[in-house]
Amino acid sequence: MTEGILLKTSMMDQMKRYNLWMLAAILTCGLMVTSCSNYDEPSLPRDAVEEQLSQMTLREKVGQMFYVRMETLDTTIHWNTYADLQENPILEVNQTMRDVNEHYPVGGLILYAWNIDNEAQLSKLMAQIRSLNGQPLLCIDEEGGRVARIANNPNFNVKKYESMSAIGATGNPNNAYECGNTIGTYLHRYGFDIDFAPVADVNTNPENVIIGPRAFSDDPAVAAPMVTHYLQGLKDAGVTGCIKHFPGHGDTKADTHFGYASTQKTWAEMMDCEMVTFKAGIQWGCQLIMTAHIGAPNVTGSDVPSTMSPIILQDKLRGELGYQNIIITDGMEMGSITQQYTSAEAAVGSIQAGVDIVLGPKNLVEAFDAVMAAVDNGTISEERINQRI
Repeated sequence: MTEGILLKTSMMDQMKRYNLWMLAAILTCGLMVTSCSNYDEPSLPRDAVEEQLSQMTLREKVGQMFYVRMETLDTTIHWNTYADLQENPILEVNQTMRDVNEHYPVGGLILYAWNIDNEAQLSKLMAQIRSLNGQPLLCIDEEGGRVARIANNPNFNVKKYESMSAIGATGNPNNAYECGNTIGTYLHRYGFDIDFAPVADVNTNPENVIIGPRAFSDDPAVAAPMVTHYLQGLKDAGVTGCIKHFPGHGDTKADTHFGYASTQKTWAEMMDCEMVTFKAGIQWGCQLIMTAHIGAPNVTGSDVPSTMSPIILQDKLRGELGYQNIIITDGMEMGSITQQYTSAEAAVGSIQAGVDIVLGPKNLVEAFDAVMAAVDNGTISEERINQRI
């Protein structure tokens, strides 16, 4: 269990934030006992964390392992494509969402561009989310460049960035720090806890349709210091970053949002390239690593997505690289997962593989119930749940 927690506010305020206790290693230096060399915020005693944990029900603990999109809490919404979500955007918390959340408490909510209209609406929405059962953490993909839910909204007056590759091309990691700190500053002002950034992928495949300029470079020696400086910029602004997409999405062609993608690299080849940036982030003390839904058959011996692979997550990430903090999935509503697994299979299978947070299940009720059932029947031990929250 971890002893320290990354405090965004005062210690007393943090103690009131039930969720920040329970979800341990996200804003902490680990419910998994790790030394966070770059985190020097006040620590909380082990017995206090244990006491809080002992007061939680199994359902509350399982809930902390789910981070969902707004639409997931409204069970009246049925969608097939991302365009469906954009056509009928949810901009506030409705009663259906509150009712579902009472029985299915979640650890976090992630907002997308279509959930954000303007500052007044966002402020109101954030307050509504904070009042939900479990007081979920607020998350967003605000990388800068192409993926920036707030900066690319004309109703927000914040600094915009061309791309991370443009920053990488300067060769100066201080520019990555400035980017992360600027983004972190406005995210903190708006009330976000976690930014799913920066991209730690090394963009080595010119045919890559999903990473491209989101990565800092095609050279890991250039990308690695950019990643850590960006993380430091976020951290200094009071926002927790997340490096993605492990074990590296830069040498793929297909888009996992819509179907299967894979890398043909061996682990030795990855160690010379992709792992350079991830090892740098781990050494720096990153609290969150997001999985990729890509297959790595020359590492695992199968086409199973990395999100579902204990070889990738346990043997490689935790074992060889020594990462001890939180592993979060990429969005589980993405085609690379939904074309192969039900929401139930994906949630249980990813936790068995080694993830700590299931992000964006297509069907929360199905996924949540499946994890509860898996604990009840012994497929997943309650000890495993306790270790990861």
